[in-house]
Amino acid sequence: MKREKPEFDHRVLDIRRVTRVMAGGKRFRFRASVVLGDGKGRVGVGVGKGADTTEAIEKASRDAKKNLITVAIRKGTVLHEVIGKFSSAVVLLRPAGEGKGIIAGGPVRVIANLAGIANLSSKILGTTTNKLNNARATIEALKKLKHAIT
Repeated sequence: MKREKPEFDHRVLDIRRVTRVMAGGKRFRFRASVVLGDGKGRVGVGVGKGADTTEAIEKASRDAKKNLITVAIRKGTVLHEVIGKFSSAVVLLRPAGEGKGIIAGGPVRVIANLAGIANLSSKILGTTTNKLNNARATIEALKKLKHAIT
């Protein structure tokens, strides 16, 4: 029996252990951040919490599917320079020439790969190192892109 290839690829950005203090002691859960994309311009970020990591990742994947956006891509890059901001995270995205590749770090690189962007130059301008906020700032930047009229 042949397994079908899933429509979306997903990458786990980070997994954090969260704690709730109760009368009997501490209760641990896991928070997973997942990026989902099809490599053809659709990408989304989701967050899920669960008793174990696999449950949290599944919930985050479902959440990411609900929050998909379509990215305007021309010749393998973004159309123009754009800045996205979410909380204290600020991300700058610039178009790059053919064959330059993705010049980006952390969550920006993951999102660009899964969105199908081949050439991109970016810089995280905010002071935060929080991967989830940087990912959401990248999504905000991609939402601001003007669609090409061709």
